[in-house]
Amino acid sequence: AITGDQRVHALGYCLGGTMAIAAASLVPVRQVVTLAAPWHFRRYPEESRAALGRLWEQSKAASQSLGALPMEVLQAGFWALDPERTVRKFAEFGELDPASHQARRFVTLEEWANEGEPLPLPAARELFESLYRDDAPGAGRWTVAGRPIAERPLVPMLHLVAGEDRIVPPESAPDGQQHRIESGHVGMIVGRARTQLHQAIGDFLSH
Repeated sequence: AITGDQRVHALGYCLGGTMAIAAASLVPVRQVVTLAAPWHFRRYPEESRAALGRLWEQSKAASQSLGALPMEVLQAGFWALDPERTVRKFAEFGELDPASHQARRFVTLEEWANEGEPLPLPAARELFESLYRDDAPGAGRWTVAGRPIAERPLVPMLHLVAGEDRIVPPESAPDGQQHRIESGHVGMIVGRARTQLHQAIGDFLSH
């Protein structure tokens, strides 16, 4: 059991932030910080949720055979959230000098974004059906291990929201104390906005 000073701070990025809130409902934690994390999935654009639903239906049979959802399929789901930007960023990359810092940075970020292990089938089913389709967290119906998950567990929480996010729309963030940073989903973590991010996290965790 985790007690007293052994309690940890829970911090999660994207769906990791959603899970950090769930963790705070299941085990004692000191504070929770979410970074560009979704909670109210029904606040996504309807066309984005529909595209993710189609992707899941098309990949479900293969995922059941494999016992997992390949990372390539999950990445395609993220592309479906903002397909115009996906095309545009590769078109802009094609105009760069391959030896330039900008080109090397683009390749590094794409390699990082496309890494990852296959998602176990139960987790994939919950992600696409309980979260994106049914909005179980936003509707107050999400359970983990049979226990209800609260949007506001009784611990201090800070939600860092990327104001220009296309992958996790700002309006889908958990309710409560929010700090908005004008950047994109990835730019908030590795772009110029990361200094604001680090400052906000440090200020919150120091109290």
